[in-house]
Amino acid sequence: MTDSPIRTRSDEPRQTESETSTETADERTECPECGGRLVSDDGRAETVCTDCGLVVEEDEIDRGPEWRAFDAAEKDEKSRVGAPTTNMMHDQGLSTNIGWQDKDAYGRSLSSRQREKMQRLRTWNERFRTRNSKERNLKQALGEIDRMASALGLPENVRETASVIYRRALEEDLLPGRSIEGVATASLYAAARQAGTPRSLDEIAAVSRVEKAEIARTYRYVVRELGLEVQPADPESYVPRFASDLDLADETERRARDLLSTAKERGVHSGKSPVGLAAAAVYAAALLTNEKVTQNDVSDVASISEVTIRNRYKELLEADGGAPA
Repeated sequence: MTDSPIRTRSDEPRQTESETSTETADERTECPECGGRLVSDDGRAETVCTDCGLVVEEDEIDRGPEWRAFDAAEKDEKSRVGAPTTNMMHDQGLSTNIGWQDKDAYGRSLSSRQREKMQRLRTWNERFRTRNSKERNLKQALGEIDRMASALGLPENVRETASVIYRRALEEDLLPGRSIEGVATASLYAAARQAGTPRSLDEIAAVSRVEKAEIARTYRYVVRELGLEVQPADPESYVPRFASDLDLADETERRARDLLSTAKERGVHSGKSPVGLAAAAVYAAALLTNEKVTQNDVSDVASISEVTIRNRYKELLEADGGAPA
């Protein structure tokens, strides 16, 4: 009788690295409870077993693109690397921008020789970014639009629209005889009205470097030559901003909208400034809801004289059927 050989751990066949990784991958596709097949539910961001319904993983991160493509051509067209292009920069954001901090990637300060080198690189980079007078013009104008929009609290879509309007004016050769600041301000004024977030000429002029009369004249010219469709400003579009600046209640804001709606039905708003009507409606609504707001407070917020507010709010109350206070 022969003794069977004893197998030690060293005699057992060792698994190669590829086999180990394959086993790990197989385990990820099998349910740890029943051994069923796992599927990924993109809608719920979960990995679920098809047999027993066990949720193996949850709150998964979708690392795919935010867009969808239905054929190869559309996929190639939409795929991109880096930030999306924007009309708010003269080169649409495609060029390289060298920062002005004299520090390296680790946050350490550069030596004097390296600082001089970086300064020369910045200078030449700026020269290459604006290769001709048209690009320099566009860079200055878009900078003005961004500055004024920030001061007025306008959203990004208004800035984008204003940049497109200015580009069209530059391509149509509408700038000769007019200042860059004037056309940029007129473009921003038109974009704000198109987006339904209008600002009054007084507010625009307060942040612009040109006079109010020039802004109005340039605006009419740009709208006429480019054929822009700009609807008359709606007084109700000013109400939320005025009410927010005055810290009024929602009830007061609704009451102001009701006053303006009644005024439109009876034709009281015809031929009158929408800003003045909105300011008067806010003041009248504050009186009706017992809010403590003075004519001077509304005048400061709306940049409208107190005389205009007094005249308009009486007309609004009379149209609404109430007696002026």
